[in-house]
Amino acid sequence: MPYQRLIVERQNSVLRVTLNRFEARNALDALAMDELSRAFRDAAKDSDIRVAVLSGAGSDFCAGGDLVWMSQCARAPMAKNKKEAQRLLDMFVAIDEAPFAVVAKVQGNCFGAGLGLIGACDVVVAASDSRFAFSEAKLGLIPAVVSTFVIPKIGFGQARRLYVTAQIFSAQFGQDIGLVHEIADAAGLENKVQQTIVHVLSTAPGTTALSKAYLRQFEGLNRKGRVANAVNALAKIRATPQAKEGFTAFFEKRQPKWSL
Repeated sequence: MPYQRLIVERQNSVLRVTLNRFEARNALDALAMDELSRAFRDAAKDSDIRVAVLSGAGSDFCAGGDLVWMSQCARAPMAKNKKEAQRLLDMFVAIDEAPFAVVAKVQGNCFGAGLGLIGACDVVVAASDSRFAFSEAKLGLIPAVVSTFVIPKIGFGQARRLYVTAQIFSAQFGQDIGLVHEIADAAGLENKVQQTIVHVLSTAPGTTALSKAYLRQFEGLNRKGRVANAVNALAKIRATPQAKEGFTAFFEKRQPKWSL
């Protein structure tokens, strides 16, 4: 089924997913959410995909939730309202749980639900003049669903400040609080993304999925559980063919076969 809200392109092991509703600043309506969920769920079934780049067409990455969609949710019966909130969550989860690295390429404005998108990504590369805001409070809302994906990165202290003020902040501030990882000027943004792709492709296939699954499990464990899980995880991964190839390549002073 063709996409109406996205452009999805495959370049060898790299998937490009572009929000393509630039006339609405890539605001997320129900169709956009469903298509993003589908794009990432389908890609998760393809073991050859190593990296996905999530970007926005036009001048902005994502203005947040579509206001028409949100106003319709507000007027809907509670059961329908909850279903639409679940739709938003499902989209974030599809990105967050992707077994490959997901890189956000951010330019212009990234507001509201757009922050949930980048919170669900593994690496965020932003233009130096991009702007961010948890803008929900200005619409009488709170960043409820978004919180699951941004608080682990920015912490409760920054979340409290940014949620109650709804203030706009810069890419540099976003980097300072852990939301943004790399900053480049507009001309160098794609080059910075390419550098990240090269780094990911230099790693052993499968380790990205294992690392992400390990971190998701880590969050829900107490100290005792984390220690036990760490021992099991390391012992299992060291016994895999890819780990053995990594060790062999190191001692033979050559590149591992997966990077050739």
